[in-house]
Amino acid sequence: MDPISIIAAATTAFNALKKGIEIGRELQDMGGQLSQWASAISDLEFLERRVQNPPWYKAFSSSVQAEAIEIFAAKHKAQAMRDELKQYVQFSHGQSAWNELLAIEAKIRVQRQEHEYRKQEIKDNIISGVLLFLSLTSITAMLTLFIMVYVSYGN
Repeated sequence: MDPISIIAAATTAFNALKKGIEIGRELQDMGGQLSQWASAISDLEFLERRVQNPPWYKAFSSSVQAEAIEIFAAKHKAQAMRDELKQYVQFSHGQSAWNELLAIEAKIRVQRQEHEYRKQEIKDNIISGVLLFLSLTSITAMLTLFIMVYVSYGN
């Protein structure tokens, strides 16, 4: 997941939603676009949380700052889409339709947290574990080598 791909998916879904609302389609009939848009917004929020608290192995790279800037820009674009979508929905279908859209978005966010984001957290934990294991193994091997050399030449 990268912010550019996520905001591109959100923009595509947003444009489809906007066009559907303009031609008078009901929100229930645009479930796919709603799901795609809400998923992209949720993914963006996940990336923002992740960049604020990156895995320890990512903290050593300078890409975290660049990613944070991309996420910041994408979040502002997403907020502009949300504001415009709110106006469209409220004008075309009323406040209750906007509340319905928010409920759908919340449901999708929870589903993605339970599945997609949990998978990413597990992947990060596996990478962290493997890197830690390799680091400890390397340190142990170097200490063993140092002790063997010391014992061999020390006598």
